[in-house]
Amino acid sequence: MNKVIKFFGNKYSASILCITIALCLFGILMVYSASSYTALQTYGSSTYFMTKQIVGFLIGLVVMIVLSHVNYNFLSRFYIFALILGIALLVLVLIPGVGVTNYGARRWIGFGAFSFQASEVAKFCFIIFCAGYMSKYVERMSTFRGSLPVLFAGLTMCVLVLLEPNMSITICLGVVMIVMLLVGGMNIKHLVGLSIPIACAVPLLIMLEPYRLKRLFAFLDPWASPQGEGFQLIQSLYALGAGGWFGVGLFNSRQKYAFLPFSESDFIFSIIGEEFGFVGALLLLLVFGLLIYLGYRVSINAKDRFGCYLGIGITSILAVQVLLNVAVVSGAVPPTGLPLPFISAGSTSLIVFMAGMGILSNIAQSTGLRTNTINYSQKLFVGRNKAQISECKH
Repeated sequence: MNKVIKFFGNKYSASILCITIALCLFGILMVYSASSYTALQTYGSSTYFMTKQIVGFLIGLVVMIVLSHVNYNFLSRFYIFALILGIALLVLVLIPGVGVTNYGARRWIGFGAFSFQASEVAKFCFIIFCAGYMSKYVERMSTFRGSLPVLFAGLTMCVLVLLEPNMSITICLGVVMIVMLLVGGMNIKHLVGLSIPIACAVPLLIMLEPYRLKRLFAFLDPWASPQGEGFQLIQSLYALGAGGWFGVGLFNSRQKYAFLPFSESDFIFSIIGEEFGFVGALLLLLVFGLLIYLGYRVSINAKDRFGCYLGIGITSILAVQVLLNVAVVSGAVPPTGLPLPFISAGSTSLIVFMAGMGILSNIAQSTGLRTNTINYSQKLFVGRNKAQISECKH
């Protein structure tokens, strides 16, 4: 164990990587369990989705380990390029012939047999831009004008993602943008004034698209359309309810037999709840909670502002996506397509999140974390009161 810790820098770095690998391996197992039937019926091989997930995992593993050993500060030199790349990818998606359309949405860029989801890459490009800009212009972030570049970049990406359309990633980007503005030092009054019109825009966007309105009604009363918009949520609740306390057992899900659509991707947590029960689902959420805790702990103890902001951004996108996915499959919020990080089928999401954990691991290696008590409330808002920080100096 000591050799593992030494290889990865320290126990925090090793913990982040080991938890990530454990989640990915569990994800591969669950992708096979959830998709074996539909993969066999559709592609003639029960291991079709699992094989793709394994390939994504192996690529992500290499990228994660490399980034865990490369100084994260090199990214600070490319924060403008990261923004341009993110916006360019989202624009390319909308170009016919380049963007690939599936299930009525154009979210993928395809080159022959190869395709990837642009928004998965773009949201991490946005985080790199935020971290680079806010660490370089610390004093400006306390003014509304100084916060405009972050605001403009975030809203531009949100609009482009919304045009795909992809409401779930739009919400993730919007929430992360507000988090980054908050920790970057934006005036609270300005932030509240900004949040109000954004919150008001959400119901307007729902009403503008008929399918979103149908999903909202299905969320309010799924039994009003049990064979239509309410079908997926009802089947998800059936799966979670059938699991009881300890589940029906691994590979014994009944909902995966073409009852629950996208059981291997957006709704894989429902299959986990069915096969492992409430206890198993809760344990998985506790593991995610531990990883998120480590991410924030490492971030607010980073040796510099760039690492601090970058780590908070990576951890926040993980936290928001986990919470939103679980809320959707449990019927707490209206249905929207969003993968569960490290678990859901999808190579782009898996590789990008593993890359993010590699960067977070590298930040952990340079934090010099101590075992004594740390005042988190003072260190979190690093841009708001610089006198309270020692580790996050510019």
